[in-house]
Amino acid sequence: MQPNKKIYFASDFHFGIPDRESSRERELRFVRWLDMIKADAEEIFLMGDLFDFWFEYKTVIPKGYARLLGKLAEITDAGIPVHFFRGNHDMWAFDYLEKEIGMKLYRKPVIREFGGKRFYLAHGDGLGPGDKGYKLIKYIFERKINRFLFRWLHPDIGMRLGLFWSGRSRYANEIKEAKDKMNNVEDDFENARLAQFAKSLLSQGEMIHYFIFGHWHVANIHPLGNESFYIHLGDWLTLFTYGVFDGNEFLLKTFDR
Repeated sequence: MQPNKKIYFASDFHFGIPDRESSRERELRFVRWLDMIKADAEEIFLMGDLFDFWFEYKTVIPKGYARLLGKLAEITDAGIPVHFFRGNHDMWAFDYLEKEIGMKLYRKPVIREFGGKRFYLAHGDGLGPGDKGYKLIKYIFERKINRFLFRWLHPDIGMRLGLFWSGRSRYANEIKEAKDKMNNVEDDFENARLAQFAKSLLSQGEMIHYFIFGHWHVANIHPLGNESFYIHLGDWLTLFTYGVFDGNEFLLKTFDR
């Protein structure tokens, strides 16, 4: 890493919900955050679910997000890499964000090294034991034939269906999370699905100092022993949290402007 530079991480923005006005307010807040960090950012990692639903037709992209996309293009034009890990809500992001905005897109986990520390980076969906129902849905949605068939829908119909589906998915997750809260599962970071996944990698001899995930809308840094930490970045729906690594220490912070 360059002296006085930092690596920034944020996740789960779900722009587009619950309505245009409140989504726009959160979008502008995120743009202000980007303006703040661009002065010392060496790289920026957006760890998934930037949009609540996104689909790129060959000649059409979803309406809106002009300020967000313009600011991201400004940052990449300035030479600051912006990495985007597609989440379960925007897995149908293809080449527009790369070709027009300059972002680098990923769907699979990536291992990077900063300041002598190894980072395991992923959105987090579909990793770890269990969750077979979601893994089946993910497999179906990622098949090329299904993307091809969806593209034949008129964009107005396709976007309406997509937002309905994402809403249904989110509603199901909210029910599950409510049950988890009743059983205090959300606080059991030691035994959570992604923690088990992280510990499994460590047990195989893989040295990872920081496991960085989105997906689960909590902000937490949990030690796994042997200088390893399991981290959830929170979200930009209610928490407005982000991670920052300065070459020595990883911190979770809240952006309240």
